[in-house]
Amino acid sequence: MKVFPNKPDPEPADVKTFIDVTTTHQVDYGGEKGLLGLAFHPKWPATQTIFLSYTKKSGNGEKPFSRITKFTSKDNGVTADNTSGVDVFDKVQQPYSNHNGGFIAFGKDGYLYYALGDGGAGNDPLGSGQDKNSYLGKILRFDIDKVSPYAIPPDNPFASGGGKPEIFAYGLRNPWRFSFDRDTGDLWAGDVGQDAWEEVDKIQLGGNYGWNTCEGTHLRGDATKPCTLAGAISALAEYQHGSLGGSDAIKNQASITGGYVYRGTLNPSFAGAYFYGDFVHGQIWALQQVDGKYVPKLLTDVGGSSLSPSSFGQDLAGEVYVVSYGGGIYQISPKGAVVPDTFPKLLSQTGCVDPQNPKMPAAGLIPYGPVSPLWSDGAEKQRWFALPDGSTIDFKEDGDFDFPKGTVLVKSFYVGSKIVETRLFMRHNENGEWGGYTYEWNDTETDATLLPSSKLRDVGNGQNWYYPSRGECFACHTNAAGRSLGLEIMQLNSDFVYPNNRLSNQLATFEHIGVFTTPLPGAPTSLGALTNPTAEGGDPTMRARSYLHSNCSNCHRPEGGTRSEQDWRYSTALSAGKACNQDPALGDLGITGGKIVFPGDPTKSILSKRMHSLDVNRMPPLGTRVVDAKGSQVIDDWIKSLTSCN
Repeated sequence: MKVFPNKPDPEPADVKTFIDVTTTHQVDYGGEKGLLGLAFHPKWPATQTIFLSYTKKSGNGEKPFSRITKFTSKDNGVTADNTSGVDVFDKVQQPYSNHNGGFIAFGKDGYLYYALGDGGAGNDPLGSGQDKNSYLGKILRFDIDKVSPYAIPPDNPFASGGGKPEIFAYGLRNPWRFSFDRDTGDLWAGDVGQDAWEEVDKIQLGGNYGWNTCEGTHLRGDATKPCTLAGAISALAEYQHGSLGGSDAIKNQASITGGYVYRGTLNPSFAGAYFYGDFVHGQIWALQQVDGKYVPKLLTDVGGSSLSPSSFGQDLAGEVYVVSYGGGIYQISPKGAVVPDTFPKLLSQTGCVDPQNPKMPAAGLIPYGPVSPLWSDGAEKQRWFALPDGSTIDFKEDGDFDFPKGTVLVKSFYVGSKIVETRLFMRHNENGEWGGYTYEWNDTETDATLLPSSKLRDVGNGQNWYYPSRGECFACHTNAAGRSLGLEIMQLNSDFVYPNNRLSNQLATFEHIGVFTTPLPGAPTSLGALTNPTAEGGDPTMRARSYLHSNCSNCHRPEGGTRSEQDWRYSTALSAGKACNQDPALGDLGITGGKIVFPGDPTKSILSKRMHSLDVNRMPPLGTRVVDAKGSQVIDDWIKSLTSCN
């Protein structure tokens, strides 16, 4: 293993050997074998330990073992001592000559992650991907600091039984390169397909990614059929062999190489995008969220060139590099002039707040509060909206507000007494499309800074706060739900205490100040209204349906973008919502005989289990890291009260 200065043309004298374990540790190399991964201890250089993954020779011509060994440096990090090796993991003998995997990396949790392919050959003949008692076709996770050689993290999905305790996720074919988003800690991987599909996955604790039943989102062996394996998590992105051009021989050899989420500064338009490539064709993509969906943008089209992306790298500044198997390391850099991001960098500069006190809205903004608010990890929220001069709000058929171009919605989040985030959601004048912008408050609470992408931050009291990226805003602000959540007749038909301490119905107030294009379709007393789910007392059905409307129906409704057919809008009868006494489309989560809603029994209801979960089964899946205890109890009490689905 060599090291050299990070410059375009290092001199031969600059290249030094960091460690060589070829003979000392009997490395078996060639084909897909060899030295496959390197990870520095997360406390490097204070803890001068490195970890290598490689294939080790076995005697008498037997198949090699996949091994992780740790080494220490005795010269302050200049080199690693190859005589200091201590084996960490040496339990997997490879059954075939390919899919040896081996990439390793530390997560933000301090644990060591290790990817292994399904063992090789074709179509996973041993069934390793779905076999929870096999290490193959998995990503494993170890705690290497508590005991030697390692301890099992207590939240590993099979730590207490049911499978190998080291398993973190399963159902993978050949995860060739994974990485952690340095801001959010999310784990991304490129999983090499069989004959038809290559896929990008966001790996979650306990997740099943479908192999060998699924190849991408399709049934293995029949690309015309979707994969319906219960509980399998769909790929975020995929591409089909033959979609890249080139000769027929090349088409059948496409092979994804996973990369990194971009957190650098050279390419601001790709902030938060996931870079990945294809080993055979040389293409490189940036995967970005657009309107709530992941969309790949092709950066290069160099099929037939010598560029074969075998790996990616990331420097301390967040810039991303491509390693070519044919030789050379390339930095992903902008082509032509960089288009600057002109959106105000400070909240105080937006014109939406008082520049002298950015916690307060600018003059003219209108406060509001939905009856049934969206759960946001217990945060208190303040909300306002602003309309362009002379413009008004129309009503949609379902009671949603239809805002004019130029509208801005403002929402601030408080954890305890501390303001942590302000979000702007605005309808752009140019094309009428909505855009989300997240501002992170500083520790002194004097101003907030625009974030280029998502971020996870410890905000005190042991709570991690998730700041969504601009694209992630649309995961909840769906087109089917009218983009602006909480701004609809049923949510705002309630009394509100205005800054002058006047108590008034919000709809009547809005009509009085002239923000509606046409009169309300009736007096507020004649219009429907939701209920505050967490208020004590009240009808359990109204409380539960109000909660589900505000927290679930943005996606779970017709054309809401989910694979489920559930409809949790308040206006949809339970009998028509395709949830009560319905079999789950995405697995029973281990509940024998479970239904999405099992009348009378929350323990047999998938809905209840998802609300109580914080793992891959969590609903809603984005931005929530704290279980809503009160909301979950409301739903459980409602399920207990049900005797039928009418």
